[in-house]
Amino acid sequence: MACFQLRLKEASKEEITRATERLMPLAQAHDVAFLLNDDPYLAKELGTDGVHVGQDDMPYKEARALVGEQMIVGVTCHDSRHLAMEAAERNADYVAFGAFYPTTTKEAKTTAAPEILEWWSDFIEVPCVAIGGITVDNAAPLIKSGADFLAISGGVWNYETGPKQAVAEFNRVIDMIVAT
Repeated sequence: MACFQLRLKEASKEEITRATERLMPLAQAHDVAFLLNDDPYLAKELGTDGVHVGQDDMPYKEARALVGEQMIVGVTCHDSRHLAMEAAERNADYVAFGAFYPTTTKEAKTTAAPEILEWWSDFIEVPCVAIGGITVDNAAPLIKSGADFLAISGGVWNYETGPKQAVAEFNRVIDMIVAT
């Protein structure tokens, strides 16, 4: 795991702060970057490693100006090459495409095809993240298509034998693909 994104859409600032205070030290102790979802102001205030902004959140340019150059800023780009190119041109640390599969985590605004990952990885150096409904059983096509990272929620937390086993299985899939 390279990064942990705290995504508590319905939580209060106090709840997010308490969760960050408990979880961020655990993540960082394992060299895992800790990102906050949606809120660059709070990310800066809490000293997280970065923030992920969606298209309906603060624009990338404002988020970057607020948190500075040292923090990670990633941007949701849905299934849009145009949005991704704009984010890359403005020096986003990563772009995120999705949803690739049906998801219960949130209502997906778009459906992305793995071809966008192939296109991106062939032409652009900025890392790309695949988002949306990713499980151990459906991750391989995204990895093969060029996803640098997978954003996984339910595929880990709802895994039938538990999150630890899910991470082990995802790593097995990744290792198998990288070895070929």
